[in-house]
Amino acid sequence: MSRCYTQITLADRRRLHQMIATKAPVNEMARLLGRHRSTIYREIRRNTFHDRDLPDYDGYYGTLANDLAKERRSRLRKLRRHASLPEEIISQLKARWSPEQIAGRLLSDGVSLIRVCKETIYRFIYGKENYSLGLYEYLPEARRKRRPLRSRKPRDGAFPATHRISQRPEIIGDKSQFGHWEGDLLIFERPLGHANVTSLVERKSRYVVLIKNPSRHSRPIMDKIIRSFSPLPAFARRSFTFDRGTEFAGFRAFEDGIGASSWFCDPSAPWQKGTVENTNKRIRRFLSGGTDLATVSQSDLLNLTRYLNHQPRKCLGYRTPAEVFMAHLQEDR
Repeated sequence: MSRCYTQITLADRRRLHQMIATKAPVNEMARLLGRHRSTIYREIRRNTFHDRDLPDYDGYYGTLANDLAKERRSRLRKLRRHASLPEEIISQLKARWSPEQIAGRLLSDGVSLIRVCKETIYRFIYGKENYSLGLYEYLPEARRKRRPLRSRKPRDGAFPATHRISQRPEIIGDKSQFGHWEGDLLIFERPLGHANVTSLVERKSRYVVLIKNPSRHSRPIMDKIIRSFSPLPAFARRSFTFDRGTEFAGFRAFEDGIGASSWFCDPSAPWQKGTVENTNKRIRRFLSGGTDLATVSQSDLLNLTRYLNHQPRKCLGYRTPAEVFMAHLQEDR
């Protein structure tokens, strides 16, 4: 097999069509065509004809496969032929538009004479020529590598069994030890943007910390928690309990950053972190779901936490969370 890669030709595709018709093994097809078997698998997957209205004609046809490949390549070349088009796409990506929104806008009447689909934009973002621009950072999930279509990973993989709440030490569950926190994300109405607030509550003192986030990307959220809790002594940040939201999937970097353990509730069991759920109800009196966080600064959130932390609580013998929290900090030093 040649070490120099060349594009599959029309003649190759016609031979491939004949071999598929005879049900030849993929390894044999690859050997006869002088290609790697992965190339053959990819060719068949990408250029097989599918039509919902004509299911009886589904299959791989040499000439049609060649036309499909040419059409795909011509779509990508649009971004090279029209210099203004990549600039417009990059500008909209930086404005936090998704590829689907950009493609839909380009299809709208009077917006642009050039049309591309969202798949072309994704390839533009993740292609070798433009990858160094880091455009993936502006996507909703900001993945460095593109996830294959229709391959959403189950959350159990992100939150291993060793970190389930059932494995959490009993001393955390009975609230007898200081320094164990619960965390959640306060979400607001979608039309108002992607901004949200991380709410964190120390289980024993009910002390509240609120952090504003521009998006639901896990790593930036975890980085902000790390920066906020790093000044505290280790005994004041022993562990954190979260739900299984993808925003907390980056917990390993979080554990490395401040050395705290992480625990995760069972699916659809928010009551397992009841302290923060109860606190969220208090917070919602001031930050309803319709709040536009563009008008709320981190300083405003700090003022809100001061208000909440200086309210007497019956569960604390009518002491305030701030008083209990500071008392534990001084006692355990």
